[in-house]
Amino acid sequence: MSLRLMRIGWVIARHRLDTLIPMERLPWWMRTLLWFSPLKLFPLDERSRGERLRLALEGLGPIFVKLGQMLSTRRDLLPEDIADELKRLQDQVPPFPGDVAVARIEKQLEMPLGEAFASFDRVPLASASIAQVHAATLHSGEEVVVKIIRPGITRVMRQDIALLYQIAKLLSKVPEARRLRPVEVIRDYQSTLFDELDLYKEAANTSQLKRNFKDSPLLFVPTIYWPFTRRHVMVQERIRGVPVADLATLNACGTNMKKLAERGVEIFFTQVFRDNFFHADMHPGNIFVNCDDPEDPQYIAIDCGIVGSLTREDQDYLARNLLAFFHQDYYEVAALHIESGWVGENTRANEFAAAIRTVCEPILEKPLKDISFGQVLLGLFQTARRFNMEVQPQLVLLQKTLLNIEGLGRQLYPDLDLWSTAKPFLERWMKERAGVRGLWDSLKRQAPELSHQLPELPVLAHQALSRMEHEHRQRQHQAGAIASIRQQMARQGKRSYRLRLGLIVLALALAWQPLGQWAATQQWPVLAAGAIGLLLLAWN
Repeated sequence: MSLRLMRIGWVIARHRLDTLIPMERLPWWMRTLLWFSPLKLFPLDERSRGERLRLALEGLGPIFVKLGQMLSTRRDLLPEDIADELKRLQDQVPPFPGDVAVARIEKQLEMPLGEAFASFDRVPLASASIAQVHAATLHSGEEVVVKIIRPGITRVMRQDIALLYQIAKLLSKVPEARRLRPVEVIRDYQSTLFDELDLYKEAANTSQLKRNFKDSPLLFVPTIYWPFTRRHVMVQERIRGVPVADLATLNACGTNMKKLAERGVEIFFTQVFRDNFFHADMHPGNIFVNCDDPEDPQYIAIDCGIVGSLTREDQDYLARNLLAFFHQDYYEVAALHIESGWVGENTRANEFAAAIRTVCEPILEKPLKDISFGQVLLGLFQTARRFNMEVQPQLVLLQKTLLNIEGLGRQLYPDLDLWSTAKPFLERWMKERAGVRGLWDSLKRQAPELSHQLPELPVLAHQALSRMEHEHRQRQHQAGAIASIRQQMARQGKRSYRLRLGLIVLALALAWQPLGQWAATQQWPVLAAGAIGLLLLAWN
């Protein structure tokens, strides 16, 4: 741990990351420490702050690289220049030896390599921060890829996450950094990162996505071979396709780029609204294209380690918000936020709508092909935060995926009109959800539960009536008890009043002679004041 801390300190000093901290917002003691810090002995080069941060993360290793990749999607938290630079982070990690990979496979499968595979290529096809992939062939003849988690990565990750928590807690003491919620960011990152270590989860996600798009011309998902899949080893069908970022090859194949871009949008909205299960890591490295029929291109998706889903309420909220944006009905957007409880009940809808209009109107006045769907959603979240709205984690994941899809679509076909592609889908989905078909589907979905509860309805009704009667008797008993307490308090008040009055009269009687002599020598204002005091004493 101490060596790792020394390494981190060296990288921070080398790239002068201390200059990213706003000195004027620090507590005095932190300013003093930084002022006399030995970091100032290192020269500050001419590179931008974003580039220095990116190079530092690359130097610290794969865990920090993935943190930078995640932060690059949080444009609601970071300045634009830093987010743009972090977006350039590439997950290019040296592979671990093939012999180590073989040993990992045999240990996980509990069988010799030759018993599992007819052939196995010890040179990896690709290597990433958490796992690497090797080509292989099963004894039944299928070509597959074998994904293997890096040895020792769990221990390294736990150490680095613990260090990141310490850094985040330190940053939380800085007012400007506190707004970025560093501890929450690291907590979300930890959850996502450790989910990727369990290949059972990725395999299950892949199988679910494949089932959702079975025989679909839009998307192909490779088959998982469950007999050879373990927690740290996964075997799936090998795919053949053109990387979606290889525009030169796609164009050389004569691919219909407009249709390909529009299908990407359709896949996204189908996953979010029809299936409520979306691939949340759809960067270009995880997407390929089947160009066997260039006029009818099909996407191929891999690496389903990160997926997202929404509640029915979140689905309704998102669809109604997007449709309201299509019609530039900002009051409806504000009302939906208040209705959902995401902003305070005391928020005035007209003020919230005016704030949303100020941010979004300049965006929506552009030509449709120049409007960024993701930027509109980002503007909404940033505006809502000013009204004390905490962005929901599932929507942040959705926003990240939407930004990836939109950026990819515009890269494939710069004139992509994402709005006109999405609007008919959303309107049709809302009509089905709220119409007769939606009601029928809801009844069918709830029918098993209703049929199970139907025989118990008389018993439940009797229990409910008994509970109501019991509560009514309790309320009557409580009302009687309260009335009795009030009567006792009234009687005690009267007795107390009589006791005070009697004590005053007795005191006057005992002291009458000296008081009479004293009163004969006083003027009338003094006597009047004394009488008023006696009256107040008796009244109290």
